[in-house]
Amino acid sequence: MLETVDGKAVFRQDVWKHPEGGGRTHVIDGGNVFEKGGVSTSIVHAKLPEIMLDREDVSGGHFMACGISVVIHPVNPFVPTIHANFRYFELYDKKEKLKDCWFGGGADLTPYYLEECDGRYFHRTLKKACDPFGMELYPLFKRKCDEYFVNKHRNNEARGIGGIFYDYLRPDAETNIEDIFAFSQSNGNAFLKAYIPLVIKNKDTPYTAAHKDWQAYRRGRYVEFNLIHDRGTLFGLQTHSRMESVLISLPPIAKWKYDFHPVPGSPEAQLEEWLKPRDWVNE
Repeated sequence: MLETVDGKAVFRQDVWKHPEGGGRTHVIDGGNVFEKGGVSTSIVHAKLPEIMLDREDVSGGHFMACGISVVIHPVNPFVPTIHANFRYFELYDKKEKLKDCWFGGGADLTPYYLEECDGRYFHRTLKKACDPFGMELYPLFKRKCDEYFVNKHRNNEARGIGGIFYDYLRPDAETNIEDIFAFSQSNGNAFLKAYIPLVIKNKDTPYTAAHKDWQAYRRGRYVEFNLIHDRGTLFGLQTHSRMESVLISLPPIAKWKYDFHPVPGSPEAQLEEWLKPRDWVNE
């Protein structure tokens, strides 16, 4: 679908192997619509790094992690960047006994310019994917997304307008592992429904060098979050995963300006107002 919408660039597949696993990294760049994008799948078996041994309270254990990750950076500043990730994790003790397992994932939108109706559409599509599994899930995971995708070092400035984010979804007395898997599948299948209409709507909007400059500036915030706070990126660094795949989420061009503030009342200033938690579904 992404190739069809772009009309020029096609994904290059890079099959890679790691001493403790492997995966497939699909990269698109230099397109009519997508400046850079990655769709990656991987599965890794390895000994738990020291930082996780302390956090998970497991002595000498190892893990299995598998998942799919999608990050798309558009050419046109009026098309938002999107990120989605869905993963499954198993934790074993030193006797090779399964100690724990869980699902995690979500999707979030990072616009540079935004119409309210687009933000509402994105969030309502994710809510529709969550609701069959419990009406309480979308508000819960939307709040977790708002709390997670923030640059704490930038006075808790949000990376974008959020979406949903969940982690450590484990089976319990009321929910089995198959139900959680079906929930993750539903959210994964909502990705194209939530994103492609926004791309088609905005990809031909005229833009200027000033619009691209703002896009590059906001991308700088994206880079900061991924390298400082993102647990997935940090996990890849700590487990010595394949760096080309770990860092594929970074945009091709980003800028930093000293003490920059957009002009009051400008579309850029309006975006900064959108970067605050709000009820996109009902407002």
